[in-house]
Amino acid sequence: MTAATSSLGEALTVGVLALQGDFREHLASLRALGADARPVRRPEELAAVQGLVIPGGESSVMDKLSRIFGLAEPLRSRIADGMPVYGTCAGLIMLADRIVDGIEGQQTLGGLDITVRRNAFGNQNDSFETDLAIPALGEEPVHAVFIRAPAIESTGPGVTVLASLPDGRGVAVEHGNLLGTAFHPEVTGERRFHERFLQLVRAAA
Repeated sequence: MTAATSSLGEALTVGVLALQGDFREHLASLRALGADARPVRRPEELAAVQGLVIPGGESSVMDKLSRIFGLAEPLRSRIADGMPVYGTCAGLIMLADRIVDGIEGQQTLGGLDITVRRNAFGNQNDSFETDLAIPALGEEPVHAVFIRAPAIESTGPGVTVLASLPDGRGVAVEHGNLLGTAFHPEVTGERRFHERFLQLVRAAA
């Protein structure tokens, strides 16, 4: 039995928020692990999945589109009810309870008791790659790609910091059924975070 199957051996049904950003790469990663991964753009599609990935992209645009498509409130409700969610880059910002340097009126879905700084490392030209030691995922380091990435400035009680940069800023966290990374494992073929997310989905199912 794998992390991508239920206790009955059926493929887990998971969604990737497909309003904007690099959702196709996440769908490919999840399908490669054996999950029934589907794009989610409408409330009825959200209702049909057991867990959700919120991809990288532009967090302010994602916020506006989630409200326009009637997804913001159903998403908040599912998160509050314990649906497993994994957010990368913009997805991490969407899950944060508090955001620094957001645009005027920008909202988040919340759920992760963290304060996150948007575009913490500068613009597209300041993107970088580094290897991170993440003991929770095993001995092999994670090659992390940061693209206009956020950084976690503070965490509340109960939040586990899985990875930090040498300057102490957090870049991967877990809190209950919520998982977040400031970087993009989906662009390098790194699937251990997706496996961890599927384990959360399987446990919740």
